[in-house]
Amino acid sequence: MHLEPEQASCRLTTAYGDFRLHGFKEPATGLEHAALCFGDLSTGEPVLVRLHSECLTGDAFGSCHCDCGPQLRSALKAIATEGRGALLYLRQEGRGIGLLNKIRAYALQETGVDTLDANRLLGLPADARDYGFAATMLSQLGIRSVKLLTNNPGKIAGLKAHGVDVVERVSLQVGRTTRNGAYLDTKAHRMGHLFDLARELPDEAPEADPAR
Repeated sequence: MHLEPEQASCRLTTAYGDFRLHGFKEPATGLEHAALCFGDLSTGEPVLVRLHSECLTGDAFGSCHCDCGPQLRSALKAIATEGRGALLYLRQEGRGIGLLNKIRAYALQETGVDTLDANRLLGLPADARDYGFAATMLSQLGIRSVKLLTNNPGKIAGLKAHGVDVVERVSLQVGRTTRNGAYLDTKAHRMGHLFDLARELPDEAPEADPAR
């Protein structure tokens, strides 16, 4: 029997403007995902969309070891500037391996291995994410075609495999520092992410919350 996702919705005022927050409960896994929507998405025109996988360390704790926090904030800002769009916040921590395994992989990276080999040493795939439910969320929101904010061709392929029309890739290159440069280079050279491999930038303090 096919089960529809459980849903809830409310207005969410953010530092970037007033979004509509939709919550979805995935029947197959019980995971609860979110979509932050801005503007009128019912015009039939392609929608600026970001698929953002949960990163507790980067999104909430301000980790300098990845670019996830800056990508999250920049995506919300880009959507608000565009005037319409959606950010899907997917509960796929650590590229789908979960928080504890992500912490174990971080510990291995302290010994000098890169992010890809750390997963392999734990017997885990480099990227275990699936975008089937993201496609379901887009469908529930009435979004049929997207301009995808991503540096990862795998996300494009994942959405297309589930019937989503990806009409354009919009680059999202932010947050590079001396601390995460090697991590980003690994994603480019070994995982196929599309980066301009610019020089490393000086270490910076976490971006201040514009709402304060």
